[in-house]
Amino acid sequence: MAKSQETLSKKEKEKAKLKKRKEKAEKREERKANAVKGQSLEDMLAYVDENGNITHTPPDLKKRREVNAEDMIIGVAKKAAAEPEEVLRKGVISFFNESKGYGFIKDLKNQASVFVHINGLLEQVKENDKVTFEIEMTHKGASATKVQIDRGEKALPIVVEAKVEAPKSDDAV
Repeated sequence: MAKSQETLSKKEKEKAKLKKRKEKAEKREERKANAVKGQSLEDMLAYVDENGNITHTPPDLKKRREVNAEDMIIGVAKKAAAEPEEVLRKGVISFFNESKGYGFIKDLKNQASVFVHINGLLEQVKENDKVTFEIEMTHKGASATKVQIDRGEKALPIVVEAKVEAPKSDDAV
């Protein structure tokens, strides 16, 4: 006699296919049995109550209240004009890694930690230096730019105006 061409894995696959077909047929029969056709209009209606929730019972007309259409705000409510923040901020370098080229500045105003990259430096800085900087929003968050060491309040240079008179010539008499 010749050996059977079917192997164990082929038999298992065939059993799995038959099982799936059987389950699918059972689900189809169950859907047919539970399908509700020909419902009345009243059974298909849904109502919205006074709180905006969907219900199957009609709303109570006694709880109804009038709404003035002009009072409705469509869209985003306008915000009050925000106070412009200081452009130039002061802070202290809390961490700076020169080899990797980045660090963090602790803002003196709100104690927030702001990222700083070496490209945002105007001069060389090190940890615990007091600096002035500007904040720029990037796709990763706030980043410090135009960072330079704070040398305190700089006095404005004094400008002295001198009158210069044109020389008079003796030839004109």
